[in-house]
Amino acid sequence: MAEHTEFEKLVAEAKKNIREISPTEAAAKLKSGDALIIDVREKDEWDEEHIPGAIHLSRGTIELDIEEKVPDTNAMIICHCGGGGRSALAAESLQKMGYKNVRSMAGGFKAWKAVGSPATK
Repeated sequence: MAEHTEFEKLVAEAKKNIREISPTEAAAKLKSGDALIIDVREKDEWDEEHIPGAIHLSRGTIELDIEEKVPDTNAMIICHCGGGGRSALAAESLQKMGYKNVRSMAGGFKAWKAVGSPATK
C-alpha cells in the first residue's frame, strides 16, 4: 500500500485549524436541521453509498460550488469524506473563504457507519 506521508502531514496541519465533530453529534445536528452535511468524496463514492440528506460537493470543486449551494457564511456546515482527511482540508478551505461555522466529521463515513447511522444509495 502506498504511503501518504505528505498528505498526512497536510491533514494534521489542517486539523490544528479546524474543529471536528463526532458522527453521533453530526447525526443529531442533521436530524434537528441545525447543520448541512457536505460529502466531499468523489462521485463514485457518493453513488455507492451516502448519508441521507447530505449534499455532494467533491473535494475537487467545493470551493467553486459552495457559494451557490450554501450562500449563508454563518450556516453550520459539517464536511465529511471517507476517513476524515479530505474533509479536514475542505473545512479549512471553507474557513479561509469566510465560512464561520464549519466542522469536519471525525473518522468520516467509515465512523458514521460504525456508529450505526443510516446510509443510502
